[in-house]
Amino acid sequence: MSKLPYLSIIIPCFNEEEVLPQTFERVMAALQGDWHKGAEVIFINDGSRDTTLSILKGYASSHKEVKVLNFSRNFGHQAAVSAGIHYCNGDLAIIIDADLQDPPELFKDMVAMHVEKGANVVYGVRRERKGETWFKKLTAKWFYRILNRMSDVSLDVDTGDFRLIDRKVINAFKGLGEKNKYIRGLIAWMGFKQVPIYYDRDPRVAGETKYPLSKMLKLASIAMFYFSKKPLKMSITLGVFSLLIGVILTIYVLVIQFSGVATTPGWASTLITIIFFGGVQLVTIGVTGEYIGNILDEVKGRPQYIVEEELGF
Repeated sequence: MSKLPYLSIIIPCFNEEEVLPQTFERVMAALQGDWHKGAEVIFINDGSRDTTLSILKGYASSHKEVKVLNFSRNFGHQAAVSAGIHYCNGDLAIIIDADLQDPPELFKDMVAMHVEKGANVVYGVRRERKGETWFKKLTAKWFYRILNRMSDVSLDVDTGDFRLIDRKVINAFKGLGEKNKYIRGLIAWMGFKQVPIYYDRDPRVAGETKYPLSKMLKLASIAMFYFSKKPLKMSITLGVFSLLIGVILTIYVLVIQFSGVATTPGWASTLITIIFFGGVQLVTIGVTGEYIGNILDEVKGRPQYIVEEELGF
């Protein structure tokens, strides 16, 4: 390695008091050695309601390489990661969650792969997801594959935000104006040279997941509606299909009317028409509403996050 890189380790935290001591110990141990020029460890406290902030302040006061961003409230995981990228000074940045499902011990291997392959991005791919329910594994598997079918950009499957990015990607990311970010998708959209590193994902060391079903659905919604116009095109297709069904129903009603078949006048055709067209309209309005809601979020111009306090910078 002709020039040793300076590293930025970005760790978003939300109510992580149970796992933070182990996280800090393993991250600091992983950074030992002469394979880098130095490192800063940036913790982002995303409005935690437990003792996470006080623990982080202790680390910042006793270790010069530790820096802390404290949000004014909870703005979400993607906002916390974005803040870490915006504030980092490293030649390379590595994003990792505080729950230790992704191993800090891979830092050195990721840097080595960046150097050997000339990669701008080294992203973690999960071979196995230990400690996760069958429901989460199944939904994650199909989510990535459906998103790839829907998206205008090819997104890597079985990945998360655990990845290394170099200064070119960091600077490009800073120029992105979206308020609601799906970071792994945006980094894939940027291009550059991206290579995978495979690993087995461990169970959460302590505490509870910070991505319940509601947050997973919100992230999936951002990923779907920010990276694809296909839902709009599908709603148009559905509208055309419903029009054809309407024409067929009209012909059916006219044939029955003039054939003299004894029926209760109008009930079947009316009921079918109301149910079918009502459903199509609701689906189309819902899809359009999602896009309009995203537009509203963007045009407001509000910041993605608010930093209340900076420590160590």
